[in-house]
Amino acid sequence: MKSALILGGTQFVGKRLVQLLLDQGIEVTIATRGKTPDPFGNQITRLKINREDAGSLDHAFRGQKWDVIFDQTCYSSQEALAALKALEGKAGQYVFTSSQAVYDFGTNHKEGNFNPLNFTPKLKHRAEYMGYVGYQEAKRSAEAILFQKAPITVAAIRFPIIIGKDDYTNRLKFHVDHVNSGEAMYIANPELRYSFIDSTEAAKFLLDIATSGYHGAINPGSSKDLSLRELVTLIEEMTGKKAKLDVDGAPSPYNLPGPWSVNTNLAQALGYSFTPLDKLLNQLIHFYIEQEVVG
Repeated sequence: MKSALILGGTQFVGKRLVQLLLDQGIEVTIATRGKTPDPFGNQITRLKINREDAGSLDHAFRGQKWDVIFDQTCYSSQEALAALKALEGKAGQYVFTSSQAVYDFGTNHKEGNFNPLNFTPKLKHRAEYMGYVGYQEAKRSAEAILFQKAPITVAAIRFPIIIGKDDYTNRLKFHVDHVNSGEAMYIANPELRYSFIDSTEAAKFLLDIATSGYHGAINPGSSKDLSLRELVTLIEEMTGKKAKLDVDGAPSPYNLPGPWSVNTNLAQALGYSFTPLDKLLNQLIHFYIEQEVVG
């Protein structure tokens, strides 16, 4: 791989991916709305697009070519189809940032539990997908469009919940801060279980998959899952404080309609490894506690 286009690349995992590519001497182009600044200066090329305006993609990509496309910002079937059309003949590989949300609510999902070749997508714009169920359909539909219509190899990376020191959503930090401060929070179902992956390892996995030429769907992430009750108990042990759980408290950002966790055996069988979940959570919880002390 000598050149890469990232649809996205200015936040969280996308930003980490840009740096990894640059570190390997790969020419990087990012395509975004141009609203979020990035720290890469003249090291990269920037294109301005609007994922909901197919014409903007056609204009931005005209006369261009890359070895690999990393799609970080696709949230509808219409966007997936528009990207394929605008990028036709302009790349040899498509790496799509998907989600464990393609699976029904449940735990230990293997890749075969959702087959995008058997899913019939309806063409919709992102505003038509509402809530968690809408997000689920959006990712399923995007995968279906890509796998059924792309003339090049496609890899769909079905990420679990991504966490890290640079997590701008602060979803894990929410729980640490509320336990540490004694503020009440509301957890609708403490027994729901989720999978996680470190943001640094998520970016590296995208690069590794592109380098390997792997095609198909794959679940990366720490091998175990965790219930919200277990998460709160761990935070209590590390802070030495008791969580205040109350129906009138601030709702947990992990309040989902059901559990979502993945089986990572395929990724491990291919030689990929990830930080054990207990170690990852201990590191991040400690980091957030120290932030509070410094603050």
